[in-house]
Amino acid sequence: MISIIIPTYNESGNITSLVTRIKACLSVPYELIIVDDGSPDGTGALAEKLAQDHPIKVVHREKKSGLASAVLDGFKVTSGELLCVIDSDLSHPPEIIPLLIKDMELQGADIIVASRFIKGSGIENWPKIRLLGTNLAMLSVKPLTRIKDPMSGFFILKTSVIDNTPLIPRGFKILLEILVKGRYKKAVEFPFVFIDRVYGSSKLNPRTYLDFIEQLFDLYLYKLKSIL
Repeated sequence: MISIIIPTYNESGNITSLVTRIKACLSVPYELIIVDDGSPDGTGALAEKLAQDHPIKVVHREKKSGLASAVLDGFKVTSGELLCVIDSDLSHPPEIIPLLIKDMELQGADIIVASRFIKGSGIENWPKIRLLGTNLAMLSVKPLTRIKDPMSGFFILKTSVIDNTPLIPRGFKILLEILVKGRYKKAVEFPFVFIDRVYGSSKLNPRTYLDFIEQLFDLYLYKLKSIL
């Protein structure tokens, strides 16, 4: 079974469509873990309503506490052998989840990343300033991993990758943390086209960038200690 973790904050305009699309494209057993950070727009209540007709567990958190910590809280209640993380804003097409699973099996990988920056991929409707920021961030993490899109929020991994792994729930970039600290032999990428959200607004703010800088410092220190 695959457990799909979906962090949400004010995504009432997107969550029903995402749940419906996941159901339509998956033929394997699955569960959805919707982790809602006390959305004032009623996303949590809507998720509970959807759970009446879909295999959904809803984790309610009192306040907005960051995407990375939401993902880790979602991991705690999963039942699947595979863990998938996907954004709730429809920028990640759930229709490629079956392709990710198949390619992961074919390549014998422990992690597969839906990548925006390999051949066959792309980005649509993204502001140039955000694309520039992402490119700069990826340059800063290049010595940490061979994955070309370690900032992706769309990926699948085996549960064994994070067993007893000291992950720090900070900021948005939980995949980067997993790639540096996780227990795996092979990580691969699969191309997809990222389409910027239509409904709702981005959750990025100045604190997000500060969290990323702190994360970078810690991960470089962790990498250095593992070498020495």
